Amino acid sequence: MSTAPSDYPRLLADIGGTNARFGLEVAPGQLESVEVLACHDFNTIVDATKRYLKDIGDPSVAHAAFALANPVVGDWIQMTNHHWAFSVETTRQALKLTTLLAINDFTAQAYGISQLQDEELVQVGGTMCAIDAPKLVIGPGTGLGVSALIPCHDGSYVALAGEGGHVSFAPFDDTEIMLWKYAKKKYGHVSAERFLSGAGLVLIHEALASREGIKASQMTPELIGEQALSGKSALCRLTLDIFCTILGTVASNMALVLGARSGVYLCGGIIPRFIDYFKTSPFRVRFEDKGRFDSYLATIPVYVVLAKYPGIYGVGIALENHLRKESA
Repeated sequence: MSTAPSDYPRLLADIGGTNARFGLEVAPGQLESVEVLACHDFNTIVDATKRYLKDIGDPSVAHAAFALANPVVGDWIQMTNHHWAFSVETTRQALKLTTLLAINDFTAQAYGISQLQDEELVQVGGTMCAIDAPKLVIGPGTGLGVSALIPCHDGSYVALAGEGGHVSFAPFDDTEIMLWKYAKKKYGHVSAERFLSGAGLVLIHEALASREGIKASQMTPELIGEQALSGKSALCRLTLDIFCTILGTVASNMALVLGARSGVYLCGGIIPRFIDYFKTSPFRVRFEDKGRFDSYLATIPVYVVLAKYPGIYGVGIALENHLRKESA
């Protein structure tokens, strides 16, 4: 690891569709001054970053890395789930940085899980964690992020940068066919993210209410979760059950594609809100429901990630790797 005093502090950020999480890495793996800002409060990413730096006393920073809930292909970034659009190079100049690395947020999440402690994970099923096999990282939040850690011969891992949340949704049963038809009529293409996200919870509830001929009130993901778990609404409980079954299908599909026998890691802000329910939800039954490959999936452990800021730690690892290559 690089330990030159001039390398630190480093500015790290994990920027999703709703919140921008900032932190200052003052030494290798040592994070301070974490602050969460609402993206909609700022016109640009530069405005949000400058506010954070001002809040912590405007430290002198040369190197920074941003994890973004977005494809990162080239210099121009147009955020998928909110209005920010920017050039990475222009942003670097505006912030007077020597280095500004931009990567996909779930690539950062993948790097981050390699640093988690046992108490930051809750296991949901599975019997055996294979060594030297890929790890799947997937998480519903404002959108649906997907990545993986692929083992290398030297014991390190490479994190994949993909957009698996936007694969086409494949219905499993008659209810999910109804959901697909409802979303197809409303949006055209129906991705997995359409259902596996905060907005997806609302969409599932809306479609179920339409099927039952119920005039649905204005719902939010938080309200659906609250009414589902309190027993106030059978429709909300069904919504949550279906959300978990769809997540089980999508996670198992990805696990099969990757051969993710080292485990599936569920990140994002939604699942930890109802972790006790999730442990006995239909998720695990659906995860293993793959016909001739039931037994293959039954062995794979699934972990719910409870760590607050794995993306910030992960983007710090990516920045260190980048700077090491630059200086080689």
